[in-house]
Amino acid sequence: MEGTVVGTRRPDNHRVQRPSSKGNFVIAFENVAYSYSGGELLSDVSLQLAPGSFHFLTGPSGSGKSTFLKLAYAELRPTTGRVTLFDRDVTSLSRDDVARTRRRIGIVHQDCKFLDHLTLAANMALPFTVSDRESDRQELDELLSWVGLKHLADALPPQLSGGERQRAARARAVIVDPDVILADEPTGNVDWEMSLRILTLLVELNRMGKTIVVATHDLNLIRQAKAQIQARVLRIAKHRVQLAGADL
Repeated sequence: MEGTVVGTRRPDNHRVQRPSSKGNFVIAFENVAYSYSGGELLSDVSLQLAPGSFHFLTGPSGSGKSTFLKLAYAELRPTTGRVTLFDRDVTSLSRDDVARTRRRIGIVHQDCKFLDHLTLAANMALPFTVSDRESDRQELDELLSWVGLKHLADALPPQLSGGERQRAARARAVIVDPDVILADEPTGNVDWEMSLRILTLLVELNRMGKTIVVATHDLNLIRQAKAQIQARVLRIAKHRVQLAGADL
């Protein structure tokens, strides 16, 4: 599947493929840079992610993986360049537009945030409320069972372990059937068996046509995925995002 076009500025003897101006892409970056007060974190990032593509995002800690994902769901705006979500420039989106756009994006954060006064089941159902949809208790129970948490449906978040909270966050991100899933270290702090179950869910969602982007350090997880589907690997190095080689 032609899911990615990626380019960065390189010496003239290296051929670089730039994104075309036309095409149906769910997420596109064009010459994007992002700077914090301490300097530029991402530089000249250009890529396009097609519907139904599966990508892993790798790079050392602090290289900008989380920042890349935040740019991809309009939590951050680029310092320079252009980010489009579903063919709309994020700089043209109002706050309400951003909220509506995020209904099509399932986000798995590293820090799993829940409302401590609501039960796990109620927290899991919040995306339905935000999307003005009636919650589906059967689907909720199925997802809780799938991540091994159905017996904790009535528990409050402070009663859950860190791993249990992360598993719940994975399930909550997909409960409203988003078009895109952006996951920041989704297998962090869970054992290998649960990592494989989470990967299986992501692979199944991708086969249903969902676009998946997973930021991870886990090369074993990447190898497992590439044995099942055509997953591509993006690597952040020296502030640039590049397609990794086939050695993974």
